[in-house]
Amino acid sequence: MASTDPFRAWQWTAPVWGPPETWAFVEHELRTPEPGEVTIRVRAAGVNPADAKHVAAPRTGIELPVPIGYEVSGEISAIGADTRTGSGAVDIGDEVIAFRVRGGYATEITVPAEKVFAKPSTLTHPEAANLLLVGTTAAEMLAVTAAAPGETILLHGASGAVGVSVLQQARLRGICVIGTASPSRFGEVRRFGGVPVEYGPGLSGRVRDLADVPIAAALDTAGTREAMDASLELVADRRRIVTIAAAGRAEDDGILFIAGSMPQSARFRDEVRGELVALAQNGDLVVPLARTFPLADAPAAHRLLATGHPGGKIALIP
Repeated sequence: MASTDPFRAWQWTAPVWGPPETWAFVEHELRTPEPGEVTIRVRAAGVNPADAKHVAAPRTGIELPVPIGYEVSGEISAIGADTRTGSGAVDIGDEVIAFRVRGGYATEITVPAEKVFAKPSTLTHPEAANLLLVGTTAAEMLAVTAAAPGETILLHGASGAVGVSVLQQARLRGICVIGTASPSRFGEVRRFGGVPVEYGPGLSGRVRDLADVPIAAALDTAGTREAMDASLELVADRRRIVTIAAAGRAEDDGILFIAGSMPQSARFRDEVRGELVALAQNGDLVVPLARTFPLADAPAAHRLLATGHPGGKIALIP
């Protein structure tokens, strides 16, 4: 059975929706896992923009309190009866990751076992805690645009967290990626197999100069007007342009918008988890880490994330 000692977790409890500074770091009694559940002693929690975005404004069907955090890495501390994880049977002490959970910013968490997978031994806990949200997003962007081996695609925000995962997954498939970044981040784009191009005025022309074939698809993680305009100018088929950051432009211009909260996206991301875990275990998918923070400093971690240039992923350490 799980310990009945209090554990601590971040949650949104304020009467007004708001930023991480309004969250509360509170004590709870840990729930013993039922059949089909496991308890994880959290060693690292991944920090993502969605963690703050989803409690920044009212959302239909969401009630107080709202637990914060969607992915973790840690160790199994309790197992419900007749329970298997997404990777199969587990024992107490096994290292695991969990994705699409609620309340990952915690010292310990009880979750549905199907959301849990064996942690890739190639990754540290802070890295593993940041594998699947960006990884599944990147995989879906490549899937919905039907990016194929031998094609050249344009990636906006190539040095960001999702962009870096796109670069790695595209390279494995033989897809050439021209990726926008600031010159200071060109090395990061090249490291993961992309061809860097500076964003800013004249972007479309610079992309054409770099590409020896037409741009087959465009993937946008930046959400800027420039990214949308360049994509529309360079890609003939609007069904092969996808954004995760410009929902309004997607609706106006007839291009694709995806988000983890959309049922079709959720199904795809659940289905691809095991494949991405295997890629990481094989050393084919890595997670650049910028910095870790103590779990108690979650608001500080989000202040760094909000700058837009953390230089890699961020993790919270209980």
